[in-house]
Amino acid sequence: MRASDEEHYTEYVTTRLPALRRVAYLLCGDSHRADDIVQNAITRLYVHWRKAQSADNLDAYVRTTVVRTFLNEQRTGWFSRTRVVDEPPEGMVRDRDVETSHVLHAALRRVPPRQRAVLVLRFLYDMSVTEVAGALRCSEGNVKSQTSHGLATLRKQLGEHTLSLLGGR
Repeated sequence: MRASDEEHYTEYVTTRLPALRRVAYLLCGDSHRADDIVQNAITRLYVHWRKAQSADNLDAYVRTTVVRTFLNEQRTGWFSRTRVVDEPPEGMVRDRDVETSHVLHAALRRVPPRQRAVLVLRFLYDMSVTEVAGALRCSEGNVKSQTSHGLATLRKQLGEHTLSLLGGR
């Protein structure tokens, strides 16, 4: 990699690291594992930096790399499924009630990984069905189905907390 490319890569990764950690944390629910996912993703990004720079939307390209890294990790199963109580990365809990945030994150962790990825991309990153389908390399129908099943699972996990999370609706 040329020195100027490496400088641009370093600058980009440095500024985007907190956002990448947030998406990884939302996917896996463990800040240490999120760091591992991000590390693997930015290593892949380094290898493919020239291609990544030519992408129409670099942030979307890198976010997709993080999601695919998470999903690949889920398939290979190298990580430990033991969960330790973990705090979200800095900046993750904003104006929301802390208890509500913990309940929501715990419920999201119990949604199957592919559905979780779809929910995070669709609702937290406001990506369209078409964009998510492209990021996950699947059909739009699959994204719609995963969204429906993921929301149903999330509602089931939340149970009594659903009304309070939705503002009493």
